[in-house]
Amino acid sequence: MTRLDRYVFRQLAVALVAATVGLAALIWLTQSLRFIELVLDRGLSLLVFLQLTGLLLPSFFAVILPITTFVVTLFSYVRLSSDRELVVMRAAGLSQWQLSRPAIALAVLTTGLCFVLQLWLVPLSHTAFRTWQYEIRNQIAAILLQEGVFSSVGNDLTVYARRKERDGTLRGILVQDSRESGAPVTILAQEGRITLTPMGPRVTLINGERQQLERVAPPPGSPPGTPAAVRLSVLTFGENSVDLTRTGRGDEDGRNRDSRERSVKELLHPDPAENLPERDVRKFFAEGHQRLSSPVTVLSFAMVGLAAALASGFRRHGGGLTIAVGVGAVVALLALGLAVGNLAARDNSFVPLIWVHAVGPGLVAAWVLTGMPGWPRRAPRAASRGPRISAKAGAA
Repeated sequence: MTRLDRYVFRQLAVALVAATVGLAALIWLTQSLRFIELVLDRGLSLLVFLQLTGLLLPSFFAVILPITTFVVTLFSYVRLSSDRELVVMRAAGLSQWQLSRPAIALAVLTTGLCFVLQLWLVPLSHTAFRTWQYEIRNQIAAILLQEGVFSSVGNDLTVYARRKERDGTLRGILVQDSRESGAPVTILAQEGRITLTPMGPRVTLINGERQQLERVAPPPGSPPGTPAAVRLSVLTFGENSVDLTRTGRGDEDGRNRDSRERSVKELLHPDPAENLPERDVRKFFAEGHQRLSSPVTVLSFAMVGLAAALASGFRRHGGGLTIAVGVGAVVALLALGLAVGNLAARDNSFVPLIWVHAVGPGLVAAWVLTGMPGWPRRAPRAASRGPRISAKAGAA
């Protein structure tokens, strides 16, 4: 790279790091508020909260890098044009591709970084996040129970203890268990103790009663359409044990790995032993191609920014129109990418459109930079000097 290339590259790199880190921090702040209840309700420390939500950052970087690369490229070159620096560079004989060289080099490096994120770091960090979140919400519920607080283990199990002794004994216990669909159970006990087992935490209740609503079928001979009756069943016990590990529908959702936890190989070729529904197989196949193609959009979006900034030429009154055209084009491409992704997830025959969306804008932008038919072009320096010299000679 020449000294001029390093000068432009340095401006682009500094701006890209600042914009990416700033936008990622903003997204992290808004998304981490969803998990603030882990601190307020579960008694987690701030350090554990930061470590848990920090595992989301790689996925944020993978999503925003194509956008920030485009924004930095467009605005940096528009500023260079407004400051007449591009005019000087063109006057020195630099072509469009020579002016584009620093931005393309940065885009290629960013594309490589996105490949590392999408193929390795994002699945790894998301798997760690999901595992840790599951343990916090379910497996260590016994540690997180606080006296005088309704502690929710998922969405279908709630435990309350009026007082917690120093030896771990709980006084005045209420358990609301809705894990069995259509048969909610309420358990009241004078005291109990939580123990950790290999299968998860269990609470042993002493001197209490178990109340359960049961549906009773209509008696024989009832008119058709008679609704089932509801009966309250009450059982008094001296000792009872309740499993605090979620075994209902929410537990199944928590243990199954989603698409972001799987590698590209697992997405494209799922294990037949999992017996995944056909809908999920189609979704995973489209997700695998999106993960492979999304880093290419970094280079394509950078080319769109270059085409918008360089092909428009110098404008005396600023580059507002250039910025509007470039931003509008990328917004349209982002919306189109969402539509193509959803379409390919429903029907895998549309998967090639994912690659067309990733590669096509870059090829069109390269064509614009090369020179569209009828595009105004700057006259060569030698040709522009000739008439002036001949005119001076004629005057002499």
